[in-house]
Amino acid sequence: MAINKFLEQLGLIGKKADVYLASLELGSATVIEIAKKSGVKRTTCYDILLDLEKQGLVSETVKGKRRFFIGEDPEKIKKDLLAKQEAFSEILPELKSIYNIKGVKPKIRFYEGKEGLKEVYSDTLKYSGEIMAFASEDVVKALGPEWADSYLKQRVKKGIRSRAIIPATKITKEYILKNKEQLRQTKLLDPEKYPLSIEINIYGYQKVALISSREETGIIIEGAEIYKTMKLIFEFMWNSLPEVKPT
Repeated sequence: MAINKFLEQLGLIGKKADVYLASLELGSATVIEIAKKSGVKRTTCYDILLDLEKQGLVSETVKGKRRFFIGEDPEKIKKDLLAKQEAFSEILPELKSIYNIKGVKPKIRFYEGKEGLKEVYSDTLKYSGEIMAFASEDVVKALGPEWADSYLKQRVKKGIRSRAIIPATKITKEYILKNKEQLRQTKLLDPEKYPLSIEINIYGYQKVALISSREETGIIIEGAEIYKTMKLIFEFMWNSLPEVKPT
């Protein structure tokens, strides 16, 4: 069992490993003999032997009218692996240079419908630390005040603090009154000049969520550069806006 598991890592999976081991043990044998030893059907065994021959793990010889297959010395596997390792080491610097230029592509997930929006918001509660948000009251209209209240309670319970930039509306005044108990700081935008209709949450480990409640569409992007840039934009706006105190 241990040998088979190791051979799987070398690409000799299932019946292929059985046929190779049988050919090693028999030394020089016909297809019928190897099939019997390995417990693999003759036609399947023959196809596998031809495949192993292409890999250089089995050789073939003819005696009279009979064909015999011989399992190659296992040392050949070791030599092949060392040769591949050496070849890979030669091109590794070039591969690394390509990797450094291209970087890691961001992961993007899409969500649709009210349930999809709830999944996006739930993701923001999976991480400790702060949520930086460009907020909109549209989410309350779309998902309802009960859901919004439940979300806020979960965030507070987990000790996740929030800073929110939001257009100043009638709903905002009630929102600000609960800033302290809901672990939140808020700054306001002129709703005439900046009528935000989507939410952007910057949170967790390099995550940015964009939520359009009106279109019932959400996107979560996980990527270092996008996260870093969105955080800089948020901090710039936050520092540019005046402090807001509940009245």
